[in-house]
Amino acid sequence: MKPEVYRVAERHGLPVTLVAGTWMRIPNVPNLSLEVVGLGFDAADDWIAARAGKDDVVITADIPLAARCLERGACVIGTTGHPFTESNIGDAMATRTLLSELRGAGLEAGGPAPFDPRDRSRFLQALEAAIQAIRRAR
Repeated sequence: MKPEVYRVAERHGLPVTLVAGTWMRIPNVPNLSLEVVGLGFDAADDWIAARAGKDDVVITADIPLAARCLERGACVIGTTGHPFTESNIGDAMATRTLLSELRGAGLEAGGPAPFDPRDRSRFLQALEAAIQAIRRAR
């Protein structure tokens, strides 16, 4: 989803920060930056959660990170375009825990569904809606 995020951010004149444990190549554009935080366990998540705030959009498939960012007032969107909200994060955490326990018991639950064009469309709509909601709230 990175190319889509870059295009939407450029259109709106918004900064984008990618957070990673190691260096990676990113496009050389003014509104895009990379924060390398090291390889420690959850170092990237900790960096993001510590800095997320009410005027930020966090994009992640990591449910515990989504919960932490929601607590700080950030808007959080999953990579398939499903927003994480105060009303659905509890269910998402419970489902994650249940699936983890099933895997621990040796039951195969399968992985996520393949990414498809509807996911891309839903993601772009959710990102645009989040940006507009933040702008209205200012």
